[in-house]
This record gives sequence, C-alpha cells and structure tokens, in this order.
Amino acid sequence: MEIRSAQTADADTIADQWVALAAGQRAHGSHLSTDANRSAIREVILQRIVTDRLRVAVDDEAVVGFVMFSVETGRYEQDVVRGVVENLYVVPSARDDGIGSALLTAAEDALAAAGVDVISLEAMADNDGARRFYHAHGYTPHRVEFEKSTESDTL
Repeated sequence: MEIRSAQTADADTIADQWVALAAGQRAHGSHLSTDANRSAIREVILQRIVTDRLRVAVDDEAVVGFVMFSVETGRYEQDVVRGVVENLYVVPSARDDGIGSALLTAAEDALAAAGVDVISLEAMADNDGARRFYHAHGYTPHRVEFEKSTESDTL
C-alpha cells in the first residue's frame, strides 16, 4: 500500500468513493445528497489535486481511500493558522489495515509543512466509530454544532 498525491486520472474514482462516503454518513444523520453532488465534488477534487491537497491510498494500483484537506482562509483574522481535514474515506474491504491512519498522517504532515498551527475536522455526532478514530489520533472536541427541525414544538 502506498500513500501518494492524487492525480487527475484518479478524480472519477475519488468522486465515486466520496459518494459512498456521503451515503454512509446519511446513516449518522447527514443531510448531504449523494449522487446529486457527484459533479460538484468532482470539481472540488480536481481543485484539490491541482493545489496538492488530496492524498490517495493505492493498493495493487487501485485507489482504496483518500483524504482531502486545505488551509482555512476567511474574512476573520485568527491567532492560529488552521488546517482542515475535509474528507477521509477508506473502502470497506480495506478498513482496519491502518490505511485511514496513514491517510490522516499524510494530511497532517502536508498541513504542517504548509505552516498550519492546528488541524480541525468534523465527524457526525452519531458516528461513534469516527469519533473514536479521531480521538485515538489526538483530536478533541473544539466546537459543538446544534441542529433542530423548524417543525420543533419548542419554537
């Protein structure tokens, strides 16, 4: 297994894997549509490839996982430079072999080389497996997002 920078030839495979990631996250309460976002995420994937902000795990010449990341920019000044891990996915048949950890480390190393001070990421609150994985890699909660339906009787 090799971790390398993604190439444009990988874009369709990564887009398909992102759709699988989004579909899996729906079981944890995500509102993201899956196939309807494929072309939009493919464009983001191509942008990340051009800026060298996407790594893939390759096993026997097949992409078996990916991680996307960026350096946060915005309108507000902060006292740290934040890197953001945006998506991390490993195909089910390749899980529990350390590939997710290797991808996360590759993203962290690239972000550290880019000068970030801290790295953030998100996981669905209901996704206990992802929360355990990130906690085991040193991540702790920083901000909590709340949500409620407009149909709620507490309005």
